[in-house]
Amino acid sequence: MPSLQAVDETTHGVKRTHLTRAELPSTFAASAFHPHTRLPMTTVHDVAAYVLHRQGRITAMKLQKLVYYAQAWSLVWEERPLYPERIEAWANGPVVPALYERHRGEFEVERWPWGDAEVLTGAEREVVDEVLDFYGPRTAQWLSDLTHRERPWTLARVGLGPGERGAREIGIASMMEYYAGIPG
Repeated sequence: MPSLQAVDETTHGVKRTHLTRAELPSTFAASAFHPHTRLPMTTVHDVAAYVLHRQGRITAMKLQKLVYYAQAWSLVWEERPLYPERIEAWANGPVVPALYERHRGEFEVERWPWGDAEVLTGAEREVVDEVLDFYGPRTAQWLSDLTHRERPWTLARVGLGPGERGAREIGIASMMEYYAGIPG
């Protein structure tokens, strides 16, 4: 599995080869079942529980960004979503509404009783561990600022002003196309 490495910010503007929706593997269909085992898929709540188990107390905004990047890199490295829940392009960056419903009104979170960190497969843990090793030391604001410079969020926010509320979905295809094109 590739590992994340620091990327010069200017590399985000390099010309990339783009995939079309037809070229994406069929496993990208939103489903609550793992495409290979047909067992229930890991949920965003399971990923959040694992993140908090590894990181300890963090802000709710940082949790949102870490589960977003875990999804992004799972799409690239495993060629499938890590979890089936929808990601939306909110004013402060990507948000999974299913998580937000649970932490609404909380500035920090320390544990996640709605998920089970133990259900992640070895491959899923590897993806999340790589994401935490790279993005985990960053601040929530740094992560939010980074997502604001990345194409999946900016595409979903077209037509919305800075700070304007929005609930457009950040699509799996958009994430796969963008993150697969980041040199590493």
